[in-house]
Amino acid sequence: MKFAIVLLALFAVALAAPADVSIVKSNSDVGPESFKYDWETSDGQSAQAAGQLKNIGSENEAISVQGSYKFVADDGVTYEVTYIADENGFQPQGAHLPVAPEA
Repeated sequence: MKFAIVLLALFAVALAAPADVSIVKSNSDVGPESFKYDWETSDGQSAQAAGQLKNIGSENEAISVQGSYKFVADDGVTYEVTYIADENGFQPQGAHLPVAPEA
């Protein structure tokens, strides 16, 4: 169920784009223990992700997701973020994102 909610939310974002933007690619595969999707719009936005349940049936069951998204900002620059989201939280990386200093 969580997979379907995430997938539908992402498609809703893509569909909320201005009327002159169209979806040029949209693929998804949702299973009971994993999912993957990718989409792209005519204005340069795109996203892809794959997730899988870890430690199935245990007290530490969790979902692990790896993905990326790309968009063109108001300043005309294309930004891309890759990420991992798992039991350690959301961990984004991108050339435009600040990096925390080492302790």
